[in-house]
Amino acid sequence: MVTLRKQYVVDRPVYSEDSFAEDHEKIYRLHKTSLDHVKQYLTCDSKRAKNAVLSFLPIIGWMRTYRVKEWLLGDVLSGVSTGLVAIMQGLAFSLLASLPPSYGLFTAFFPMLTYFFLGTSRHISVGSFPVLSLMVGAVVTRLVPDEGPPANITEFEGLTHDQQRVLVASSVTFLMGIFQLAMGVLQVGFIVVYLSDTLVSGFTTAAAIHILVSQLKFVLGLTVPGISGPLSIIYTLEKIFVQINSTNICDLVMSIVIMLVVFIAKELNDKYKAKLPVPIPIEVIVTIIACGVSYGFNFEKIYDVDVIGKMVSGYETPIAPSVEVFQESVVEAFPVAIVGFAVAYSVAKVYSIKHDYTIDGNQELIAFGVSNIFGASFKSFAASTALSRTAVQESSGGKTQIAGLISAMMAMIVTVALGFLLEPLPRSVLGALVIVNLKGMLMQFTEILYLWRRDKTECVVWVGTCLGSILLGLDLGLALGLGVELLTVVFRTQFPRCSILANIQGTDLYKDRKDYLHIFEPKGVKIFRIPSPIFFANIEFFRDKLLEAVGFNPLRVLSKRNKAVRKIKKLLKEQGGDITEKGMMDLFSRTTDGSYMNKEELDQPTDLKDLPFRMNWNAELPANVSVPKVDLHSLILDFSAVSFLDISAMKGLKMTLKEFVRVDVDVYIVSCDAYILEKLHSCMFFDDEILTSMFFPTLHDAMLHVLEKHKGHKSEGYVLENTKV
Repeated sequence: MVTLRKQYVVDRPVYSEDSFAEDHEKIYRLHKTSLDHVKQYLTCDSKRAKNAVLSFLPIIGWMRTYRVKEWLLGDVLSGVSTGLVAIMQGLAFSLLASLPPSYGLFTAFFPMLTYFFLGTSRHISVGSFPVLSLMVGAVVTRLVPDEGPPANITEFEGLTHDQQRVLVASSVTFLMGIFQLAMGVLQVGFIVVYLSDTLVSGFTTAAAIHILVSQLKFVLGLTVPGISGPLSIIYTLEKIFVQINSTNICDLVMSIVIMLVVFIAKELNDKYKAKLPVPIPIEVIVTIIACGVSYGFNFEKIYDVDVIGKMVSGYETPIAPSVEVFQESVVEAFPVAIVGFAVAYSVAKVYSIKHDYTIDGNQELIAFGVSNIFGASFKSFAASTALSRTAVQESSGGKTQIAGLISAMMAMIVTVALGFLLEPLPRSVLGALVIVNLKGMLMQFTEILYLWRRDKTECVVWVGTCLGSILLGLDLGLALGLGVELLTVVFRTQFPRCSILANIQGTDLYKDRKDYLHIFEPKGVKIFRIPSPIFFANIEFFRDKLLEAVGFNPLRVLSKRNKAVRKIKKLLKEQGGDITEKGMMDLFSRTTDGSYMNKEELDQPTDLKDLPFRMNWNAELPANVSVPKVDLHSLILDFSAVSFLDISAMKGLKMTLKEFVRVDVDVYIVSCDAYILEKLHSCMFFDDEILTSMFFPTLHDAMLHVLEKHKGHKSEGYVLENTKV
C-alpha cells in the first residue's frame, strides 16, 4: 500500500474565536419557532400531497418501474419456492404459539396482503417468526394453560380450549399492530436504534434456547404443559426429565432422522448456492414423505404418535379482539411489537443496501402495524419476517413483493384445498423442522469470544441480555438487556477516557502523549482532552481527571496564597515603612499568624493591591510559609469531542475555569462547537474572569498563541520582584 505523503502549506494569522469573528463575518440565521414548524407541517400543496400518497403507498413507486419481461418470471419462481417454505414454517411456528397448526397458514397469508401495498422493502418475506411466535405463545399459555381453568375473561364463555387460545393470540397480535401503527404515525421509527446488533443477537440466541426447549416435548412425544414467566425454562426442563422414560421412540427416531437429513441438505444448499438455480426445498420434501409414511403405517394408532389432526378448511369469519385480553397482555404486547419491527427492519436494511434502494422505518412500522391488525382480525398471529425465508425469496430470483404475494397465494391454496393432506403429519416432524432451523441463531454463541476480545462492554450487553432472557423470560429479558445497554452508554459517557495531548514535532497534529515517542510538550503547558459530552453526571469526573492531569488543586493553591498574602499584609502593617527581602524573611521567621480566615475569603482571587511589590509564587519562600508551586502557566482544553453542555455542567465548568484563572493559569478552550458557544453566550457564561478571548478555533492556534505569549518565561526568582523601594 502506497502511503500518501503530499505536502501542504497554510499561511494565515493565528486566530482566536474573537479575532476570527472580526475577520470573517458570520451569518446569523433566524431559527424557526415551534409555531413555524407546526405551520409548515400543516401546509399542503399538490407536490406534498403527491409525496404523501407515494410515501403511504410505496407500491405505486416500484410498480411504475416494474420490468415485466426481466422480473416477472423470477418473481413467480421465487414466490413458489418461498411459499413452500412459508407453509412449512407457518405450520411449525404455530406450535411455538401454542395454536393449532392451520393458523400458521393464516399468518403466511393475511399479513402479506397488506404489506404488499404498504411495505417499502421489496425482498423480505412477511409471515411468522419463531421468536415472536414464542412470545405470543407465552401469553397464550399464561391465560389459557394446558392444565387448569383459563383466566377469568368474559369473551371465553362458550369457546373451546383451542378457540380461547386463538382469541388470545389474535388479540395480542391486534394490540401489537396498534402499537406499531401508533409508532409509525408518530414518526418514532428511530426507536429501533436503541436495540443494538449485540442486544438483538443475545436476545435471539436466548429465544433459540427457549424454542429448543419448547419443542423437546414434540420430539420426545411427551405431554408437558406450557409454562411461562421467570425460570419457566427450568421448570419445563424439570417436567421433561421427570417423564423422560415415557419418550415415544417412534417420534424420537423420526425427529433425529429428519434433523440429520434437513441439516445436511441445508449445508449443501449453502455450499452450492452459486450453482443451484433454486435451493433444495428440503422441508417440503421431508414433510411430504413424513405425511405419506405416517398415513401408510398409521403412526397415530399403532405407535401413538401425536399428529396434526383436523385442519381448518377455508377461512373463517373475522373476529373482534378482546379488550380484556388487551388489559392482561399490554406489558407483553409492546416488546413483541418492538422485536417484530426490529428484526424485520434489520433484515430489510440488509437487502435494501445490497440492491440499492431505500426503506423508510416509519412506513415499515405503519405497514407491519396495519398487517398485524388486518391479520389478527382473521385469526392469524404475530407477523414479521424470517431471515431464512427471506434469503430463499431473494436468492431464488425475487425482485419485488410480487414474489411475496405469490407465496401468500400458495398458503391460500393449501388452506382452501390441500390442507387435509397434512392431517397425518406427526407434530414431532414440525418440532424437528423448528429445531433444525435454529442453527443460525444458536451459532451466535460464538460471538461471545469475539466480543470479549474486541469490546468487553459489548460482551457484557450480549451475555446480560442472553442470560436475562433465558432465565426471566423474553419480555423481562429484553427489558433487562435494554437497561444494561443504556447503562453501558451512561458508563461510557460518564467515565470517558481522558488524555493529555502533545504536539507531533514539525506538524500541527496533537496526539495522546502516551502513544508516541517523538513529541513536543512545552514546559508549563498542558493540553487536556475529554472525548464525550459534559453533563451533570460527569462534570465531577471531568474536574477530577483535570486536576489529576495538572498535578495540583487550584482551590487549595488559592487558599494557601490568600493565607500567605494576609500574613504578609499583617507583617507590613506591624513594621511600617519600606521593607527588604531579608527583612521579609526575618519577619516570617519571627512571626506566626493564627488569625481566622473564612472559606469564602480563601476562595476569592488573591488581593495584591496593597503590596509594594509583585509576588513570584514559584520563588524560594521562607521555611514556615507553605504555598504549593504551580509550574503550569497555560491550560488548553480540547473540546473537539464535546457535543453538548447542560446547565449543571456549565456552572461546574465555569467554577473550575475560575479556580485556574485565580492562580494565574491562562485557560484556553479550543475547537468548541458553534452551538455550544451560542449556548454559553445565551446563558451568561462570560464575565470579568471568563473571557471570550479564551476560545480558539483550533488547538494549533492556541498553542502558537501560548508560545508567543510566554517567550522566555521565568519560573524561578526571588520572592519580591519590582519592589517600589
